[in-house]
Amino acid sequence: MSVDEDTGGGPRGRILAATAKLLSEGGEEAVSTRAVGAAAGVQAPTIYRLFGDKQGLLDAAAADGFAAYLNDKTELAFTDDPVADLRAGWDLHLGFGLANPALYLLMFGRRRPGTVPPPAAVAGYEVLATHIRRIAGTGRLRVPEERAAQLVHAAGSGVTLALLALPAELRDTEVSVLAREAVIAAITTDAPAAEAPGPAGAAVALRAALPETTALTEAERTLLREWLDRIARQ
Repeated sequence: MSVDEDTGGGPRGRILAATAKLLSEGGEEAVSTRAVGAAAGVQAPTIYRLFGDKQGLLDAAAADGFAAYLNDKTELAFTDDPVADLRAGWDLHLGFGLANPALYLLMFGRRRPGTVPPPAAVAGYEVLATHIRRIAGTGRLRVPEERAAQLVHAAGSGVTLALLALPAELRDTEVSVLAREAVIAAITTDAPAAEAPGPAGAAVALRAALPETTALTEAERTLLREWLDRIARQ
């Protein structure tokens, strides 16, 4: 691929921009190689050469959508309250979905089982994992980090997809607020979990601090992480 094709003004950038515009205006049904080619000023063979087929084009558009979402998400500066930061991340996720319904459905509503998520999707999940790890570091996480991250991700995307399935005038965004607070209540405590009787809260907090530990080798950290996860789940 040439340098020109990598830039926004090259064929690849124009094709992805045209695909995003067609998605926004008419949904996935509006995207065809003919329509994209006409909008981008390229011939169908160029699309096939760069993306393989229509599915490859849609996958690339989804990757671009994830990248745009990730750029917005990482612009949110962390505060000294990691739970409030998680709330802000949830609300940003919902806002992105409602503002970009066709793209959101492409990214979250039709992922094929067994497929590898785009790199930007992996990075986006890591942003969520960072929110969860910061909460764990304060001793306020009541469940293991991975379980908390999976719950927040499933609930946040599920609520957004459910609202998108409704006509715009019937969408009650208070549903998202209620779901958000229910999830936060399920995974966090008002006081540091380590203050509660039992070792589970302490295990969660210690696991969150492991990346900062320099006294252990990587193999020792991996083993300790496994032990702490087992303690946290009891």
